[in-house]
Amino acid sequence: MEPRIVYVHGNGDKPREELLKSQWDKALFGIDMGSGSRMAYWAPLLHPVPLPDGPDLLDGAAAPAEEAREAVAPAVEATEEFVARTLAEARADTAEHTERAGSTGEAAPATGTGVGAGVGSVTDEPLAGWLRDMGYLAEALAQDGGPPPEAAGGPRVLPLPAFARTSLFRLLVRHTFKDVHAYFFGGAGPAIRDVVRQALDEAREGAAGGPLAVVGHSLGSIAAYEVLAEEPRGVDLFVTIGSPLAITEIQDVLAGPPGVPAGVAVWRNASDLRDLVAMDHTLRPEYAPVHLVSDHLVLNTSGTHHGAREYLATGPVREPVRALFGGLAT
Repeated sequence: MEPRIVYVHGNGDKPREELLKSQWDKALFGIDMGSGSRMAYWAPLLHPVPLPDGPDLLDGAAAPAEEAREAVAPAVEATEEFVARTLAEARADTAEHTERAGSTGEAAPATGTGVGAGVGSVTDEPLAGWLRDMGYLAEALAQDGGPPPEAAGGPRVLPLPAFARTSLFRLLVRHTFKDVHAYFFGGAGPAIRDVVRQALDEAREGAAGGPLAVVGHSLGSIAAYEVLAEEPRGVDLFVTIGSPLAITEIQDVLAGPPGVPAGVAVWRNASDLRDLVAMDHTLRPEYAPVHLVSDHLVLNTSGTHHGAREYLATGPVREPVRALFGGLAT
């Protein structure tokens, strides 16, 4: 009846499996959990050669600030280019409507400025400045676990109809997050989910009826979610960290409509407001029943604010897992 925990890692090449599992164990529990934990290690499917032993710079763990900025620079650049094109088109559309209104007496469409001005509004705020402001907002609001401001709503990355969002999202991830593209559009999804299923089945067999926790980071949170959504598995605690599951464009391409997977007793989601991957921080509005889900803002001190180990070391992630494991954790 021993408890078990299954980790599902995120994007990119990773250190060898045993080292990665031990790193996550020590970040979460302070010790190596041995047979009490298992890593759903799918990295070799897309990255045959593991990273040298050391920090995972893509996740941002212990990365110098300059290296961290370089790691996310392609994603920031591509997103800024997209936003610039979208704003130019919005300005042209607004000018056209304004000119038409002047000649026909129609009401011109409302415009706005700044973040949160509304879908279809025009903003002169560059994305780079908005991302910088997110950092300041995180420092002010994220008291290592405070709930996100749900009333404000998370950003919808591409404010377009679903068919157009999916096409543009596919283009964006192909050039920035290649593992995400491979998962959704390149045929790698089934194989990655097979790795997660096997790890869950082995953990459940080893637990012999004891409690089971699942922790998914980044793309790993998507793979874990989709496997858990396939059939009830009796998961006592599901934890997602740095997860993009709240983003509309991700929900557009999931196998089914969003919701808490049957069999999941508690779902805890943690993100840093500066994490570019977790751009929408509230799962509760979309994943029902909402009383099973809690969203938490945390401070991720890694260079990219996306590091898995930094997320695992925060109170809102550590506390429920350690409570489930009782005396096994230190």
